[in-house]
Amino acid sequence: MWIDSHHHLWDLKAVHYPWLMAASTPRFFGDPTPIQRDFLLPEFRAASQKLGFSASVHIQVGAENGMEEAKWVNTVAQVNPDWPMVQVVFCDLTSDNREAELDAYADLSSVRGVRQIVGRAPGEDAQTGTQKLIASDAFRSGLASLAKRGLSFDLQLIPELIEPMAELLATMPNLQVALCHAGSPYDRSADGISAWADMLKPLSALPNVTGKLSGLGMFDHTWTEASIEPVVAVMLDQFGAERLMFGSNFPVDSLYSDYETLVKAYKSLLPKEMHDQIFGKTASRFYRV
Repeated sequence: MWIDSHHHLWDLKAVHYPWLMAASTPRFFGDPTPIQRDFLLPEFRAASQKLGFSASVHIQVGAENGMEEAKWVNTVAQVNPDWPMVQVVFCDLTSDNREAELDAYADLSSVRGVRQIVGRAPGEDAQTGTQKLIASDAFRSGLASLAKRGLSFDLQLIPELIEPMAELLATMPNLQVALCHAGSPYDRSADGISAWADMLKPLSALPNVTGKLSGLGMFDHTWTEASIEPVVAVMLDQFGAERLMFGSNFPVDSLYSDYETLVKAYKSLLPKEMHDQIFGKTASRFYRV
């Protein structure tokens, strides 16, 4: 079973996404205008199934109300039992209401973990201040609560934040962590890749951290197989196939390529004998699909 470990769905009539529907607002990942429309399971399934995928992991994507999004996704999963889909939800781990929210999520059978973004891109992080989460005692407590509940954490951050985050996660060996988008190496110059690879080592050394090959187009809008090869090579070297999984980041990454082009590039760059592991088994283990 091949599993896309990182994708999004949205029904704009059911759930509101302020970031997605903002007009004339440039983002680090590009112009969202082409994806300001419904993106539902049948469309995603049609694109991924013909490439060999038969299950997926839905990742929260900045809904105005995280619980509304999670309930909608859970319903989609329930009415499509022939397409196993689990989800990673949003919870503000610093909130006074955190435990009650996590209790409520526990009632949704598809929930496997939480994502609270620590870093998106340098310019946007300077405005949102999310990078300050790492120093927050409440955030630390929230991560510990996830571990106690058997929930994983999807970690999205930029390379400069990896070292302090690795120091924090080293104190939580029971928390399973998925590193989204390869740690967002936004500088794709040779020096930038080298610096990111060095920064990544303290995190990849932790056995409870699993890497995701996802979202590489967000910082390389005209990517080619050759341009993403150095990132793929570093991730494979530092995590190995047993701790590495593929995620399309669709429909966001549909801004840069179609699904088939994306998957074919990864299939070409990854050794064939590792395909079943990276395209399926790692995600199945991590997310209990």
